[in-house]
Amino acid sequence: MTGHTLGSLRRGDDDPMRLLTNLATAHTIGLPVDLTAVLAETDVVALPTYAFERSRFWPTAATRQDGGEETPSGVDSAFWAAVESEDLAALAELTEQDATESLERLGAALPVLASWRRRQRNRSALDDLRYRSVWQPYTGTPVSFLPGAWWVIADARHPEEGEAAVAELSRRGADVRLVSLPENLTDRAALTAHLSGVTRTADGGPAPVDGVLSLLALADGPVDDTQPVPPFLARSLALIQALGDLDVAAPLWCVTRGAAGTTRSGTPSRPEQSLLWGLGRVVALEHPERWGGLVDVPATLDDHGWDLLCAALTGLDGEDQLAVDGATILVRRLVRAPGGEAPADDAGYPGTTLVTGGTGALGAEVARWLAARGAEHLMLVSRRGADAPGAAELVRELTGAGTRVTVAACDVADRAALAKLLDEVPADAPLTSVVHAAGVLEDGVLDGLTPDRLATVLRPKVLGALHLHELTVGRELRAFVLFSAMAGQLGAAGQGSYAAANAYLDALAEQRHRQGLPATSVAWGPWTAGGMAATDQAVEERRRRTGVARLDTAPALTALAQCVARGEPATMVTDIDWARYVPGFVAVRPSPLIAGVAEARRAVAERAEDTGVSAESLAALLAGQTDAERRKTLLELVRGQAAAVLGHASMDAVEPDRAFRELGFDSLTAVELRNRLTAATGVRLPATVVFDYPTAAGLAEYVRAAIVDGGVAGVAPVFGELDRLEAALSGSAPDRSARIRITERLRALLASLNEADAPADGDTVAEKLQDATPDEVFDFIDRELGMS
Repeated sequence: MTGHTLGSLRRGDDDPMRLLTNLATAHTIGLPVDLTAVLAETDVVALPTYAFERSRFWPTAATRQDGGEETPSGVDSAFWAAVESEDLAALAELTEQDATESLERLGAALPVLASWRRRQRNRSALDDLRYRSVWQPYTGTPVSFLPGAWWVIADARHPEEGEAAVAELSRRGADVRLVSLPENLTDRAALTAHLSGVTRTADGGPAPVDGVLSLLALADGPVDDTQPVPPFLARSLALIQALGDLDVAAPLWCVTRGAAGTTRSGTPSRPEQSLLWGLGRVVALEHPERWGGLVDVPATLDDHGWDLLCAALTGLDGEDQLAVDGATILVRRLVRAPGGEAPADDAGYPGTTLVTGGTGALGAEVARWLAARGAEHLMLVSRRGADAPGAAELVRELTGAGTRVTVAACDVADRAALAKLLDEVPADAPLTSVVHAAGVLEDGVLDGLTPDRLATVLRPKVLGALHLHELTVGRELRAFVLFSAMAGQLGAAGQGSYAAANAYLDALAEQRHRQGLPATSVAWGPWTAGGMAATDQAVEERRRRTGVARLDTAPALTALAQCVARGEPATMVTDIDWARYVPGFVAVRPSPLIAGVAEARRAVAERAEDTGVSAESLAALLAGQTDAERRKTLLELVRGQAAAVLGHASMDAVEPDRAFRELGFDSLTAVELRNRLTAATGVRLPATVVFDYPTAAGLAEYVRAAIVDGGVAGVAPVFGELDRLEAALSGSAPDRSARIRITERLRALLASLNEADAPADGDTVAEKLQDATPDEVFDFIDRELGMS
């Protein structure tokens, strides 16, 4: 950061121009200065707005992030500005040091102070970019009572898994239906037809369902080089799509076993299971209304373990990334990962360092960095090898820096080809380091994702990493670096394949770390140097709008050196403006994942305060309006949400009769708009609603019909009464006798409420509660009515 010296008037430079210059400098760096006190009275002209649109695009000063370095102000700012610029004269004035001896001592200390200050500033800047995932014990009181109708989806090859789940869930209150899927059932349409056929009641109607539990990930073995997409992943994707095709609104929960880094039970790591975790994080963003979450379990579940799993399935406080470790429930959190002092340069990189994707934008930057650190021999690997654009120029540059360079053409997803390449590493420069930066990005929403499209992304990322891991286990490596991406840690709408692949890289690094092997996976945000998404204007626009800034190359590489030197298996390095990122990330459902980051918590709290209309308040508002007023209210709602998605300051930018496509909507922004409207109205909207009703006016009319004609507005007074009931219960502490009386009243109320919806061949919710204890009934109220 550039420093500024702000001293008093100096000897020989005491004219008005110097005074005004100092004041102007103070004003430009954000210090409070009243220039009207020294300037002649004149008209004040505001900064110009964007041409013709009167929209302000001038940046404003950012506030300090919690956990970051305190920004100095006033005298402190002037002092450190003088130190960083090593301006002894200014520092002498600020510290009022006039004696020659004092000045000499100050001058001797100044370079040391300046160096320390720069290191601290650089360290603070790096710390602001670093995050990691951790597992923390769930602090609430889990209750294993699991109400409602559940489908258990299991692989027909392993009937014992499904039968055990049916028995255990039934013991804990659920009405369970087992759905076995044949091994060859991986096609979306076929799976939809199968589900439709086996989930019907005796009279031929669709069976009720309040939750879906998938055990498909428990059936398959490890990833191998014959199938980049494991069958469980392809079937899980088809299941997600089929449930949408059948309009099943019940939340889907997926169980894994041994996903790396999640359990403390000694279960062997299975990094391939993390593919489903990466995909699931994207489902949570694209289809939040019908996603439950992910639960990792140990090798065996005892009675207490099943209690914990069933408790997790109730959606504990919105937690959707959990693990059962045999003794307790763990929840996943993203936290800051300060790196401390940057490591000193080591002895360089002797021997051969292999860089996959070595002729690409990021691979080339890594190669330059390695050459500058004294790499003896670089083997740059890519699909096209020496024929890749810019390869010859890169080789000349690296050779000129004194590094021996080999460019090789090899598909790292081809195990035999990679093994042959490794055998060709020169004997006088044995392989000592691996950097896997190869990859492919193929954006697309989940509804259009296919196993073939999954394979396109997983082949180079997943199989490449797996082959590098297996083929180098017996070699003496100093570093094994995997270039992952933040999508694998946080998810990203439209990047289901990419998120899955990168989640695998992080899990593989965790596994290697536990095996005592070198491993560093860095989940990067986008780089200024380029990358796979840099040429996609739609991706770039979404990145800008969501507050994810590009990483400058120098600090990114410094962070990489830090991660390798500290032996950190998995770190996320990205520049996120949480105030801009959070609204889209939690548009429909909360995400406890980010509760470990102070800035994200603050952004969530601010969003909650700023959210003007909830589904209940909107329904109540519409209930008291005329038809014309309702149409106006909902049109303004649709236009306002569309403007927010596109990054406009007001709804004026969204004309009622202009097509969404003309306004700049694509498949991903359409998903975001649909999710925002679902959250604001409480009405389930189809995934294609923005394209089915392609203007704000048309979409508003559809929403009006769903809310008003669908009866949502008519039940608004009921929600008001429930709110008052919630306030009464939370504000009192009834004794056991009172709790029993309240329980009986609520049982009678639930019985009458559920009579119309009672299934022909099953018990009503009220009937299930007849044998429940008062504590279980109150727990049911907490979950079903949202009370606490």
